[in-house]
Amino acid sequence: MLILAIIAYMIATIGIGLYAASKIHSSKDFMVAGRSLPLYMNFACVFATWFGAETLLSISATFTRDGMQGISGDPFGAATCLMLVALFFARAFYRMELLTIGDFYHKRYGKFVEIITSLAITASYLGWTSAQMTALGLVIHVLSPDMLTLNQAIILGAFIVTLYTMFGGMWSIALTDLVQTAAIVLGLLIVAYYIGGQAGGVANVLSHAQEAGKFQFFPSTEGASPADATRQWLAFIAAFLTFALGSIPQQDVFQRVTSAKNESTAVHGTLLGGAFYFIFAFIPMYIAYSAVVIDTSYTELFQSDDTRHIQRILPDLILGNTPVWTQILFFGALLSAILSTASGAILAPSSLFTENVMQPFLKHLDDRTFLWVIRSVLVMFALAATLMAINSNSTMYEMVQNAYKVTLVGAFIPLVMGLYWHRSSTQGALCSIAFGIITWVSLEATLPEGSQHPWAIVPPQLVGLLAAFLGMLIGSLAPQLIKTPVIDESKLRQRPQREISH
Repeated sequence: MLILAIIAYMIATIGIGLYAASKIHSSKDFMVAGRSLPLYMNFACVFATWFGAETLLSISATFTRDGMQGISGDPFGAATCLMLVALFFARAFYRMELLTIGDFYHKRYGKFVEIITSLAITASYLGWTSAQMTALGLVIHVLSPDMLTLNQAIILGAFIVTLYTMFGGMWSIALTDLVQTAAIVLGLLIVAYYIGGQAGGVANVLSHAQEAGKFQFFPSTEGASPADATRQWLAFIAAFLTFALGSIPQQDVFQRVTSAKNESTAVHGTLLGGAFYFIFAFIPMYIAYSAVVIDTSYTELFQSDDTRHIQRILPDLILGNTPVWTQILFFGALLSAILSTASGAILAPSSLFTENVMQPFLKHLDDRTFLWVIRSVLVMFALAATLMAINSNSTMYEMVQNAYKVTLVGAFIPLVMGLYWHRSSTQGALCSIAFGIITWVSLEATLPEGSQHPWAIVPPQLVGLLAAFLGMLIGSLAPQLIKTPVIDESKLRQRPQREISH
């Protein structure tokens, strides 16, 4: 019964996604849904895209193992990112009438900076997309352990989400996100009520977590040496900032802002979606912690050599302790969260790479051909992310955090200073990118995580962020050997206005 219900849900989702293809008449429709989404759809897109596999499976399991100290990045940093985007970036993004975030770097700094930042942002999506592919495969594997290995299940799940996103683009995401948001909210609330009852009720679960120290948010440094205490605090801050700032220069965030029907919708949709995401992210944590209250043997998953297995707490709990109707609700909500995030995670970098890296070689193509180029790039990116998922033993939370380190050190400073500091220049942006990425990569290579070297006390991405900031200051205030080009905005705005020739 459960398998049949899940198969029916997957078929329905694919059907909605393929129906969305009928709304695609141009590359602009494919990438930003024609800039026409009303508030309720924009809100659903923001929430459903961010409420993904790592929120349901990985963050909930990390909280159960490490408490609040282990999740400063998500949901706290992630929700902060959406608040910052709504308050300080949404209006500016929307008014520019651009198609991708790469277009901003083109407009502000020229083509070369556009290509470099677009490549960095595209690369960052591999980790996030791989996390979703891993989650989708994990669910399929848990539901059919005797039929498919985990890696085979990852491949099957990747094929499904790639199929409907390839044809429907942003419209498929918008339409499916409406259904998936309803499934997530309704399903998880009912499951939380049922599982919480088995664990003795909300008061008992919260009391148990309080006694276990799970609600301690800041690092516990009692008895630690000054060096260890500093290391813990910096790691905590780095995790928060990696999500809060590194998530801002991302194409999926930009697409949700610019797909709104007007500027006000762009701001309020992002603000509401971020606030609701933060509140609702605690529901799966509550359910996961209820698991160890019900049966302490679930903590044995924390001892596995393959860290991905800690993410099985919720699926194993639901399959082992609930009736079929609850299982259908939970796995429906879980698949909804994964599919909505995965589809956005492959569309965003594919759009960015095609429009901002390949565009000079494609400018003579008509829009119909250009649209199929985007779809081809989407398939290739999905394949790369799937291969990464198959060959990684990291948890989804770790994959996503590592992904945002790239944009934190390589794209955030040029973005924020390009918007708010009039003296920022192309030379400054290039110095910022070079200083940030080279510093971060060098430290990651020479001082890996867990190193006891004195210099390893500061996380590499924090040093890279500081280097990027200094690079922007030095490069912009020094004599300008590299001139900031004058951009013809009329030509730039023509790029998203191509129409298919029938």
